[in-house]
Amino acid sequence: MMAFSTVISSSPQLSFPRRPFRCSSSSMLSTPSKQFDLRTYWTTLIGEINQKLDEAIPIAYPERIYEAMRYSVLAKGAKRAPPVMCVAACELFGGHRHAAFPTACALEMVHAASLIHDDLPSMDDDLVRRGRPTNHAVFGVDMAVLAGDALFPLGFEHIVSQTPPELVPETRLLRVIAEIARAVGSTGMAAGQFLDLEGDASVEFVQEKKFGEMAECSAVCGGLLGGAEDEEIERLRKYGRAVGVLYQVVDDVLEAKSKRERGEVWSKRSKSYAGVFGIDRALEWAQELRSKAIAQLDGLERHGDRVTPLYSFVDHAMYRGFVVGGDQTATVVDQDASTSQA
Repeated sequence: MMAFSTVISSSPQLSFPRRPFRCSSSSMLSTPSKQFDLRTYWTTLIGEINQKLDEAIPIAYPERIYEAMRYSVLAKGAKRAPPVMCVAACELFGGHRHAAFPTACALEMVHAASLIHDDLPSMDDDLVRRGRPTNHAVFGVDMAVLAGDALFPLGFEHIVSQTPPELVPETRLLRVIAEIARAVGSTGMAAGQFLDLEGDASVEFVQEKKFGEMAECSAVCGGLLGGAEDEEIERLRKYGRAVGVLYQVVDDVLEAKSKRERGEVWSKRSKSYAGVFGIDRALEWAQELRSKAIAQLDGLERHGDRVTPLYSFVDHAMYRGFVVGGDQTATVVDQDASTSQA
């Protein structure tokens, strides 16, 4: 369901006008030569998160369910976009990443569960995820359903049992849990999947629910953990939603161009912005989404350099300047976007 999850099998170039992100913070403008390395920041967090996920889901009885859960959660090449965004948003407000790690891991569990269920024959009917067979193709439909069902509550349990109480007050944790429940529920990602299956809703609304909700939830949870004010939470909400949809729109454009160049029929035509409105309009929409995300971050300028990772995520969603998480098939749109100027 979540953006940041599609794997592109070819490498067509997109012609976006290059517009490095801007920030109106005076502290940033005074040091224009300073550079932030998003690739190092992201891959370092991936290593830490992978270790914590491995520890969070040990093999236990009944072993087969845990094996199925671990198969999807610990898949090699996972970008870990939800947990990384959560950690970055927490650090933006001065929170310690150790305060965010339990929720970050829970977000990845929820994300994996949603992908397991999305891939089922009765849903999107996909047999490949992250370059290898989907969960139900390996463990069977029955076990895949159970693995997804088990991952959702495990995420909530992990937040409650593993978050250091000296770093995060209980009232904040309750808001985090409520936010995740909202995002995955009948008005969030589940609604997006339903509307996608029904085919009656607008493609914009479906993509916002299927792909924007998880990014929105990740940014908001990080802000809540870090102690953001309500107005700042709303900015993170709009930012995350825009970035999540942006990533998927660009993914769909890349896939559409790749299929067209190879003379293949594109199966997602009716379910994507590029398929419904065409590639040119999709590229325009991507630029609009990028502008919306940046506008929300401009309102967080008082936090100085700590906002830089979130700006960098926007340009990565747009330009794909480097490979994340071992995904060797990721498309490189603009090599210069791998390092953003602060």
